[in-house]
Amino acid sequence: MRVFVPAETRPGECRVAMLPEIVEKLTKMQLAVEVESGVGAHCFASDQEYVTAGAVVVAAGDVPTALAQADVVASVRPLQPNQINSLKSGALALSFLQPAQDTEAIQAIAARGASAMSFDLIPRISRAQSMDALTSQALVTGYRCALVAADRLPKFFPLFMTAAGTIPPAKVLVLGAGVAGLQAIATAKRLGAKVSAYDVRPASADEVKSMGAAFIQLELESIEGAGGYAREMTQDRAARQQELLTPYIEAADVVITTAAIPGRPAPLLVTRKMMSGMTPGSIVVDLASESGGNVEGSAPGEALDINGVTLWGAKDVASQMPVHASRLYSMNVVAVLGLITTDGEVGLDPSDEIVAGSAVVLNGEIRNAAARQALGLPEQPPVHDTAATNAATTNAEAPA
Repeated sequence: MRVFVPAETRPGECRVAMLPEIVEKLTKMQLAVEVESGVGAHCFASDQEYVTAGAVVVAAGDVPTALAQADVVASVRPLQPNQINSLKSGALALSFLQPAQDTEAIQAIAARGASAMSFDLIPRISRAQSMDALTSQALVTGYRCALVAADRLPKFFPLFMTAAGTIPPAKVLVLGAGVAGLQAIATAKRLGAKVSAYDVRPASADEVKSMGAAFIQLELESIEGAGGYAREMTQDRAARQQELLTPYIEAADVVITTAAIPGRPAPLLVTRKMMSGMTPGSIVVDLASESGGNVEGSAPGEALDINGVTLWGAKDVASQMPVHASRLYSMNVVAVLGLITTDGEVGLDPSDEIVAGSAVVLNGEIRNAAARQALGLPEQPPVHDTAATNAATTNAEAPA
């Protein structure tokens, strides 16, 4: 069975679905690995390293043939239509794939009689932890956004006691204590900042405190739902939350927002009015900028001056650290292939909870409810609503 890894074509995407040092894990599973020439360039992985690891390097002109012969095509972003048109019936496309947004790719894959598994929909269950690419990439983005904040803040992060006087540590506020939020907390603490955090789920308090940060308790009712996820809040509660958070935001030198909801727009946590009392020179990092933004007016990839406060909208954050982001993602790919491979043969078992939850398309049939709704297709009997399981609604990033 052949696994093909094409070069990523989306502007700004520097990750790769397979690094040379991970290739051997697939060859031990009796899978033949092929990669497009130059696939690892952004990760400083040469074609020769892939060859040494046991992969076959395919020249750019031979990519359509490699796609047509592949049993599995592993990528970070969804395949482009021209790539999908080369897939054979029964092939599997494995990548991040948003059911309600990537409808063109989903339709094209179905038309080829192929299958598509999405890392956006891997169920968050114990058995699937090694496959959870949302978590592995959130680790990278949480770390990176704290570094961006420290770099842009015109002040020290740590406390300094000098002969010229004492410089107090920067005050960092993190909103959302999921994987990215906890990593942002940990990184800001390592840099010496005084860190506090808020999450709508009271159970997050212990995790926040374990990172050395103070947990902000607001006098609001809990909206924690089943499985440790947050339930959707009312408009009145959201307004009250914003009111109570405002003094903490005004006192912070850095605010980092991390509330992301897979497959849905990000919740609005911080308004311009809430930022108006921040000290000039302060930094606001919106990690959810690409999915609608937690901060009013944030723009992906742009740093805006809002009355002296810098509002940085995150874009392609994991790709800014492509080496380790790709290593983690490669291991997620290997874990999924380990699940669906037996004696060198790849097969999708629709009765398996992980396959059922993440298979947007199975042998040409569009199975995901959100994708079918976006495409105007009739409803099917529910298979497994992973999006509902994984989504931490309105105000909390999904926990690990």
